Amino acid sequence: MKFVAYVALVSVGLLNSALAAPEDLNLEAVNKAEWSAKGGKDKEIDPALVKTQVLLDRARFSPGVIDGHDGENLRNAIEAFERARGLKPDGAIDEEFWTKLNETSSEPALIEYTIQDEDVKGPFVTTPDKLEDQAALDRLGYSSPEELLAEKFHMDVDLLKALNSGKVFDRSGTSVVVANVEAKPAPEKLQKAAKIEIVKSEHILRVLDKDGAVIAVYPAFIGSEEKPAPSGLHKVRAVAPNPNYTYNPDYAFKGVKAKEKFEIKPGPNNPVGSTWIDLSVESFGIHGTPEPEKVGKAHSQGCVRLTNWDVEELSKMVEKGMPVEFID
Repeated sequence: MKFVAYVALVSVGLLNSALAAPEDLNLEAVNKAEWSAKGGKDKEIDPALVKTQVLLDRARFSPGVIDGHDGENLRNAIEAFERARGLKPDGAIDEEFWTKLNETSSEPALIEYTIQDEDVKGPFVTTPDKLEDQAALDRLGYSSPEELLAEKFHMDVDLLKALNSGKVFDRSGTSVVVANVEAKPAPEKLQKAAKIEIVKSEHILRVLDKDGAVIAVYPAFIGSEEKPAPSGLHKVRAVAPNPNYTYNPDYAFKGVKAKEKFEIKPGPNNPVGSTWIDLSVESFGIHGTPEPEKVGKAHSQGCVRLTNWDVEELSKMVEKGMPVEFID
């Protein structure tokens, strides 16, 4: 996970009502953050935006990486939530939105978590930039306990470190502050998903129930110049957790010189992340990513790329034969 530049609320102009929150960035500041029409100071990491992102994630209107910053993914998630709740879909935080969002859950946005043995045992690896070099690794694992914990709780590494200043993350038994994203109901307790819609222009994936109601929204980057996304109606063919990745030289990705097919082993930092949802379009699917902070903000090397945690959740909601529509 790389640093994502902060965009001030005032300069963006879409989150048109400011958020007042306690000065310090800590568990209490985030959990007690409230909306205020009077405005507040811009912060590098805004406690109230952290709370907003956690609650949206929990309501399955994913903002992508929880980082406490404004941005397109957050505004798209807010707009989708507003539309689903019958509010004015303007992507802005106002009193009505804030009230509706906080009605979705009474659980705190941040909690204390004790680092477990499994979080620090590794092995941790440095992933090469070149795909050909990645093929030499036995597994594309996390690079550090910080990356593992950040992804486990849907967070940016910078936010994880800011909330836990002075703490180490490689020691089992250490108590750290994390996003309380696991408070939401399990996917199997949701209404059954009946259709997926991928909206190219908005960089989002929507999950609909049998009545056409939106039950989940995820930010996505969709297609590439070398491998553009299709249009029209297709189907889910299969779901593959922990997949291998096979590079086909026909893709002719920039920077890849190989003339023969080669395979990259599984792992969360595999080019297709932790899960592959195969579609009825040859060599095209919905999958995860080793760079969750870029989801919704850039093109992928083809296919539909979500964060690992979002595609894992989606994989539990889909079935073979489910329609998937690409909307131009």
